[in-house]
Amino acid sequence: MPETRAEIRVPTADLREDLPFYTGTLGMRLDMIYPADNPEIAVVSGHGIRLRIEKGAPESPGTIRLLCEDPDGFAQGKRSLRAPNGMTIEIDELDPPLVLPRTEHAFVVRRLADQAPWVIGRAGMAYRDLVPGRLGGAMIASHIRVPDGPVADMVHFHKIGFQLIFCVRGWVDVLYEDQGGLRRLHAGDCFIQPPQIRHRVVESGDNIEVVEIGVPAEHVTEIDHSMELPTATERPEREWDGQRFVHNIGQTGEFRPFRIPGFEARDTTINENTKGVASVMVARPVPGAGEMPWTTHSADILFNFVMEGTMTLEGEGKEPYDLSPGDAFVIPPGMATRYRNPSGDLQLLEVTLPGTFDTQVTRKT
Repeated sequence: MPETRAEIRVPTADLREDLPFYTGTLGMRLDMIYPADNPEIAVVSGHGIRLRIEKGAPESPGTIRLLCEDPDGFAQGKRSLRAPNGMTIEIDELDPPLVLPRTEHAFVVRRLADQAPWVIGRAGMAYRDLVPGRLGGAMIASHIRVPDGPVADMVHFHKIGFQLIFCVRGWVDVLYEDQGGLRRLHAGDCFIQPPQIRHRVVESGDNIEVVEIGVPAEHVTEIDHSMELPTATERPEREWDGQRFVHNIGQTGEFRPFRIPGFEARDTTINENTKGVASVMVARPVPGAGEMPWTTHSADILFNFVMEGTMTLEGEGKEPYDLSPGDAFVIPPGMATRYRNPSGDLQLLEVTLPGTFDTQVTRKT
């Protein structure tokens, strides 16, 4: 393919004033200048961009954002500069620390029957927001439908604190960094994607639906153009920010007594493999358990998604909600609730942060 080169044109009134700023203050390289006797155009490059500084150019000066590993050591620590030609230079961190917003606790119920809108998001996938308001930005919970067949995805990663992919129905194939070949997720299975693990969705089928949880709600997704998946190495014990990749197979889980009397649950091992960052459980009623008690909890975030069956959710001071598949709810810490009239086929996906917390029975009925 013939070589191509791109330039961003910016105006100047006097090239002699602008060149020392771009080459000196910003450390860019002078690549071209003309005419020699009275220069009116210069091309400089650096920091991944190429600028054509042209006298009389009709464009407005615009803004350049420079992302630095050591912003305090660049341009004498200034975070905003103004070039002689009027261009603004914003200086920021190349890899800023992840900020986890403080949770704004709320009792939230989101029902599929209420016609919450589906929107088209990344890679052609349809998203439905399960927690409007997102607890002040503390988390995002999405019900996602993926079109059957190959997925137009690229190798990417997320700058995130915690991320869960739980398959509700269908199947999906995904490639993960250092985790061998294709991983197929079936209904009842889940992945946790540790912070910044590279991955790519490859193909899906059987009307795939997943629930995706992300903490915090707003987080950056970056494309990695250099990595090819699968990687040559397989490192199942590798950690990213203290978290291990988890591929939990639902059919292998063992149900044990749950934190709420009258229910049992299977543990997806996510509490253990995130070192307590989060817990993911699949809960169901115990046959013949009778009336369920009122309980409170001390978790910061407690989210549930109804995968199968029906139940009635009661909360102190709230009208009862009859719930069915596709419905979701969040219970704030300290609020007394009761799961009533669970059908025999009820299955709840419960996600909590942190993974370990207290549950108290406040009264039996």
